[in-house]
Amino acid sequence: MNRNRNRTLAALLVAAALTGCSGDGVQQITAPTAGAFVKFFNFAVGAPGVDFYANEQKITAVSTGGCTPPNNPACLTTGLPSTTGVASGSAGNGGLYNEIVPGQYTFQGRIAAATDNGLAISSVAGALADGKYYSYYTSGIYDAATKKADAFLIEDVLPTSTGPSIVNVRFVNAISNSTPMTLFVKDSAGVEHPIGGAVPYKTAGAFAAIPGGTYDLVVRAGSTAAALISRAAVSFPALSGGRAFTVAARGDMTVTSTTAANRPQLDNTANR
Repeated sequence: MNRNRNRTLAALLVAAALTGCSGDGVQQITAPTAGAFVKFFNFAVGAPGVDFYANEQKITAVSTGGCTPPNNPACLTTGLPSTTGVASGSAGNGGLYNEIVPGQYTFQGRIAAATDNGLAISSVAGALADGKYYSYYTSGIYDAATKKADAFLIEDVLPTSTGPSIVNVRFVNAISNSTPMTLFVKDSAGVEHPIGGAVPYKTAGAFAAIPGGTYDLVVRAGSTAAALISRAAVSFPALSGGRAFTVAARGDMTVTSTTAANRPQLDNTANR
């Protein structure tokens, strides 16, 4: 990796969080830029907090905020990393893209806690191309005995910008014990609109254009099947147009509780 471009974790995260965002925290992707871009999700059920790596370069971490130079040289670069990491059910770097040099990588989620610190619970190799966008998901159900979880890397094929009142939405299936599922958005009139077709585990559907607004989300195994997962009143604001969102399913399909942390749930993250 080009260490001048990604000199420190702090520099990388500041660049991603500041130069890539508008004042409302939305990442602006309106023109081709140099580099490849990747975001990270810890969606493995029961997984410990992790830091995400591209080869041996730490890409995401959480700072403790407590660091006093000159006692620790890290205070002048990345700061002291927290042992919390990116918690299960969360996105690294606030769900924003991280810019890295295009090339072949092995991506990993490594345990951030003091116990088993640095142990990889997930690993996927993949090539990132210049000017393209990707998402890495630690997924499925974490095995506490083997300290392993599933993972997959997908390309985020962002759609062409649309009109000022239109947004684009896609569905990602990160639930290992699910059947192929279809996402539906229910409008204020109660009419359900499918977002593409059935999406198998470790797969992303294509982006579909819908009017910006607030929708109830429903996931079904078929168009007339019972709802498997639902989430009410999800906002997809159009703002100035060209917005894109990923709705991802995570959790354990065998859990029927409506409050358990490992129940099937839907996550909504802006791609731009």
